[in-house]
Amino acid sequence: MRTTVRTTSGVALACVASVLLTSIAAATPTPGAPGVGDPYYPNDGNGGYDVSHYDIRLTYQPSTDLLSGTTTISLTTTQELSRFDLDFALRAKSVLVDNVPATFSANTDGHGELVVTPARPLPSGKQVTVAVSYADTPSTAKIDGVSTWKRTPDGALGVDEPNSAPWWYPSNNHPTDKATFDVNVEVPDGLSALSNGTLLRTSKNRAGWTRWWWRSTQPQATYLTSLEVGNFEVIRQTTPDGKPFITAYDSDLGDSLGAAKASLERTPEIIEFLASQFGPYPFEAQGGVVSDGITFSLENQTRPVYGSVNFRYGANTSLIAHENAHQWFGDSVSVGRWSDIWLNEGFATYAQYLWSEHTGEGTADELAQYTYDRIPATDPFWQVLPSNPGPDKQFDNAVYDRGALTLHALRKAVGDDTFFRILREWTSSKKGKTGLISEFVALSEKVSGKPLQELFRTWLYTAGKPAVGPNGPSFGAAKALVEPKSFKQIEAAHHLG
Repeated sequence: MRTTVRTTSGVALACVASVLLTSIAAATPTPGAPGVGDPYYPNDGNGGYDVSHYDIRLTYQPSTDLLSGTTTISLTTTQELSRFDLDFALRAKSVLVDNVPATFSANTDGHGELVVTPARPLPSGKQVTVAVSYADTPSTAKIDGVSTWKRTPDGALGVDEPNSAPWWYPSNNHPTDKATFDVNVEVPDGLSALSNGTLLRTSKNRAGWTRWWWRSTQPQATYLTSLEVGNFEVIRQTTPDGKPFITAYDSDLGDSLGAAKASLERTPEIIEFLASQFGPYPFEAQGGVVSDGITFSLENQTRPVYGSVNFRYGANTSLIAHENAHQWFGDSVSVGRWSDIWLNEGFATYAQYLWSEHTGEGTADELAQYTYDRIPATDPFWQVLPSNPGPDKQFDNAVYDRGALTLHALRKAVGDDTFFRILREWTSSKKGKTGLISEFVALSEKVSGKPLQELFRTWLYTAGKPAVGPNGPSFGAAKALVEPKSFKQIEAAHHLG
């Protein structure tokens, strides 16, 4: 009996010791991961914390490209942290963690990591305030040998995809960590500093300078947070349903100004139509910026930016439909990983089909069939898989065009009512979150009650031109197709963002 008691007691003590050691090991602070593990961009984002808000307060001098100020980040730790990373390409002057100076160093491998070591380790679940002060010239800063900061004759653009944030503010730079934003930027008088959301005010604290204050109240990805500085004509209006509606036009647009205004000023009308297809508009403001400093267009949240070249032939409302469709597909519901880019670009391109149908410039049936017919089976286009195009083909035409054909094939397979119910359920259930292609496929099967694996496998996952077009086997033979009137605009626009 005594022997049994001793043995049992020894086992118990050993178990207690094991539990204590495990607990101590689990409580030992460790560094946050320097990336979220995205298969295309493994260094993007960081582990160990979740950001809730960015307050970005800057001064920018275009003549010297000097950008200076402080970004204050509100975050919550998700593990015991000995140190953590921020994605940042510029030179930091100081870093405070909960008002205490922290040790920091730029990562010397050129991947744009600001490594921060707090004075004391941070426990898991702690709300933390990080203030990073900096001053640098963004056009000279490189990440993996690249800069996405764009200087213009009178300003600069912090605009690009998939990365633009590290050249003007430190962040957890991946769509899986969205946050709200306050952006206020001081620029020389006569210039504008444009960003996302609502313009709260402009103010002057010293001669020769004006500060612009912007606020975004809905979850927003870092790459969709934009800064455009320059000599813009800024027009402030209100949409019919009461939302702030701000558009801005570069002073150098020349003969394209009229066409640009004839396009952007119809944004509320186009958004109203898109809302009838996709569900309620997900954000608090609308607008757009036209710049001569870029050739592409990008769906910055609430306020897309458009390269002026896209209006050289006249009004281009098809492009406005594309970029504003992204407000649902890409902005409100963002990619869970960059290989899921079809969820952004295929849907925005299909929105152009819907807008064309709405305006009487070619039905979705016609546009889809024309796209399918005009690209021969031998074209390399059909070898790019929209489901996983690879980082070098992430914005390939196939992601846009074959992506749109996939949606049209889905629409024909399940019928209009079910198709649009799928889209609305997706935007509603995923609002403010992220999504994966596999989740959209599962939702489509759930809502339709049909097996759709083969359809998606054919259009998204299989190299080669599908044997049957998006309208089914008989559509192309039944009628001679004429190029839809809007196709030239679509061709010029839908590869751009």
